[in-house]
Amino acid sequence: MFTSDTIKKRISCRSYKSWPLKDDDHQKLNDFLLTNVRGPFGNRLRFQIIDLAAREQDEIKTLGTYGFVKGASVFIVGAVTKGEWAMEDYGYCMEKNILAATHLGLGTCWLGGTFNRSASASRISKGDDEVIPAITPVGYPSDRKSIMDSAIRFFAKSHSRKAWEELFFCGDTRNPLERGIAGAYALPLECVRIGPSASNKQPWRVVKEKNDNVLHFYLRRTPGYAERYPEVSLQDVDMGIAMCHFEAAVQEMGRKGSWQRGPVAPPQGGLEYIVSWIEVADPEMNPDPQ
Repeated sequence: MFTSDTIKKRISCRSYKSWPLKDDDHQKLNDFLLTNVRGPFGNRLRFQIIDLAAREQDEIKTLGTYGFVKGASVFIVGAVTKGEWAMEDYGYCMEKNILAATHLGLGTCWLGGTFNRSASASRISKGDDEVIPAITPVGYPSDRKSIMDSAIRFFAKSHSRKAWEELFFCGDTRNPLERGIAGAYALPLECVRIGPSASNKQPWRVVKEKNDNVLHFYLRRTPGYAERYPEVSLQDVDMGIAMCHFEAAVQEMGRKGSWQRGPVAPPQGGLEYIVSWIEVADPEMNPDPQ
């Protein structure tokens, strides 16, 4: 199980040592990928470690990271069948892969718009009904950061995140959620806040019901962003990442709940409803309910 510490340690690494994965790290990561095949919305996915360490440099370049990543020769590539909520499930499961790699001390970096999809597709024999929303390099971080790495971090403001009151609300978006009112959910929400997102847009918004531990997740789409990457919806992938971080932190605390779309979430201006987290009361915590 991943912890909030793992989430906090995860950073986008774009410069790697030109080493192959150690056999033990490769085996542990591959074992995890083989079990991480179903998202919270029920879509099935598949992931594969593509190891190009022993191949010619020109062949490594065919994966096409366009200079955004330096030194990487190992990648996690995945595919999901096209369909409803496929992007959210992919984001959720790929982020779990990334956290598994982080737990092993490996570096990763989400690549959604800066890789060659056709080259990746051939590596995993992508079906006509499948899509590859994103990939990640995986390896041992270099002690030296490339000029490209520094430039990307500067322009994307990679270390900056929106303020708590811009993302989380109580009842509706007119009322920012105070950390004290968030209670036990302050940590899971903070893990959402610090998560990675395409172009660091941080499109997630969460509204907690006033009197219940029910949290509604919404998406604030960036105008025109979908047209930049018509094959996939990267901001829906971002919502899956948010769900992954939130759930991991909730499980760390021992609280129980589930993702549901059944309840009617209150509409919020300018936001698109995605899913709700509904806490399930633990009988052991309240043995004599009235």
